Amino acid sequence: MDAKDIVIQKADETHVKYAEQICRLIFESAKQRNTGIAKREPSYIASKMTGGKAVIALDGERLVGFSYIESWSHGDFVATSGLIVDPEYRRLGVAARIKEQTFQLARERFPFAKIFSITTSLPVMKLNTRMGYKPVTLNELTQDDEFWQGCQGCVNYDVLQRNNRRVCLCYGMLYDPADENTEKKPSRLAPYVMAVKNFFNKIFRIKK
Repeated sequence: MDAKDIVIQKADETHVKYAEQICRLIFESAKQRNTGIAKREPSYIASKMTGGKAVIALDGERLVGFSYIESWSHGDFVATSGLIVDPEYRRLGVAARIKEQTFQLARERFPFAKIFSITTSLPVMKLNTRMGYKPVTLNELTQDDEFWQGCQGCVNYDVLQRNNRRVCLCYGMLYDPADENTEKKPSRLAPYVMAVKNFFNKIFRIKK
């Protein structure tokens, strides 16, 4: 198989036919990780596709991978979730391409929202870091109860409860667009610093 043949795109109503297969892939992956957290209903996956909140990877007509976004706390936070790649297509860079497109979709749909991810996967952590996510404690993520109810099926849910949803065996990672704007915004002192630098440059040129 050739990674170049894999097309990754925003999912829509034409991809609903893959919803059951996606649910099976997510469930099998959860079994392998022994978390028990990732059960999804086909109707839920289909709603993400028809709502323009999902990314799908296809090799011709064959399903290769999938991911979706979900907003929380009245749109203040967005989670990228359900990232899955068919085992036969792993180690081809597909997960990274899906992750990047899902991230861009979240930025387009919710440009001012903080984007977060909770994971135990080292490769996902590396991908997140490359895109500007930073590690955070779980209490810095959405406090929407509905989101955290989704963790009830995890074998480590009692750890999360005992720590008041602050820490667990999952790692929290957060991308805050405000950080990016701060980095790009010039300091108020920048013009004065530049003027001083130019002044001393002129003096040194005169002395020479």
